Amino acid sequence: MQSLIDSMLSDEIQDFLLEHENGDVQKLLLKQDTVHNVPTEFIAQQLTGRKKAKVKFKTFYNTRGIAFPPSINLEQSSSEATAKFKLALLKSLYPDEEKIISAADLTGGFGVDTQFLSLRAQHIDYIEPDTSLYEIAKHNHKLLNSHNQNNITHYNASAEDYLDTLDEPMDLLFLDPSRRKKTQKIFKLADSEPNVVLLQKELLQKATHVLIKTSPLMDIQQGCRELENVSQVIIVAVDNECKELLFLLEKNFSGEPVIRIADLNHYGEILSDFSFSLEAERNAQISYSNPLTFLYEPSAATLKAGAFKWIGEKFNLKKLAPNSHLYTSSEPVDFPGRIFTILESLKLDKKINEKFPKGYANIITRNYPLSVEEIKAKTGLKEGGEEYLICTQGEKEKFVLLVERLK
Repeated sequence: MQSLIDSMLSDEIQDFLLEHENGDVQKLLLKQDTVHNVPTEFIAQQLTGRKKAKVKFKTFYNTRGIAFPPSINLEQSSSEATAKFKLALLKSLYPDEEKIISAADLTGGFGVDTQFLSLRAQHIDYIEPDTSLYEIAKHNHKLLNSHNQNNITHYNASAEDYLDTLDEPMDLLFLDPSRRKKTQKIFKLADSEPNVVLLQKELLQKATHVLIKTSPLMDIQQGCRELENVSQVIIVAVDNECKELLFLLEKNFSGEPVIRIADLNHYGEILSDFSFSLEAERNAQISYSNPLTFLYEPSAATLKAGAFKWIGEKFNLKKLAPNSHLYTSSEPVDFPGRIFTILESLKLDKKINEKFPKGYANIITRNYPLSVEEIKAKTGLKEGGEEYLICTQGEKEKFVLLVERLK
């Protein structure tokens, strides 16, 4: 395996990858057995990896000589955008730039999180039991840190074995456990590998902070029931799609965790970042109203966080109905989500097409008895275009709203 990885340093191989970057990988596999003495299967793996990296790992894509593992490892990896957020989180936990930070990524994988955490941690350990992934990450980290002192130490070991040998306390331990039983409807951390529920006491004995990444499908309350010392729960969304749910455990912390909502763009820049407590949500006061001038749809991360009343109170908005999760106001406010101007209230029948002369509309339903497909069938509208139709329900009546998107 190491010789295949080293072949990525060849100028001939790199030139070939650049030249065939947009080509048909399957045709290449059928056409020849090797490329400059490198098996075509491995070259195809690199071409597929480069296509994914161009969107998901821009720094890796732009670095000549990087080696890519099979696609499944890239799919499971954090994106560069979310890895940058973890770097920002580490900096916020230790704002004193003079402090020497030690960290470990106990589930190293492709090594994206390790790479970005290493930009603040003076020393970070990468731990990965899969030998091929370990060799690829070690190769890549050397290239990515070629102009700096390489502060990453690599271990081809399991998280459990590494912890058994860890004598010096760490500032941060990071884990991205995988699901063992993917058929279960309810995702429990106790069913993950490594089992962070069993390990958490040892983790907090050996680190001040423990950061656990889980699927965005993970139930927040379920995670908080399984874990102790949770100081923050962070929902991370990229381009309004929830990507990660992070649980930050802190030594000696007790009490209710802060729920943090971070919306990023695909560059990893933070568009909005705010926090609330579950108590604040329980105690939030909100009033209800029929649609006024402006309509607000919360971001996916806000909805995942369950900040249904608190978000309305924070921005001084009225809610359409308890279960509609749409908000309204007479004056515009800067809001973490989509903002619309209400142009007209319509009836849901064939005459609605007069308002959409091209026959297209972006149809949004919230707490409405008909699905988007049923609305399309009833009206004859097709999905798409630049105009929006929002179908929802207030406290006492249904609304079909022609709106213009402002944000």
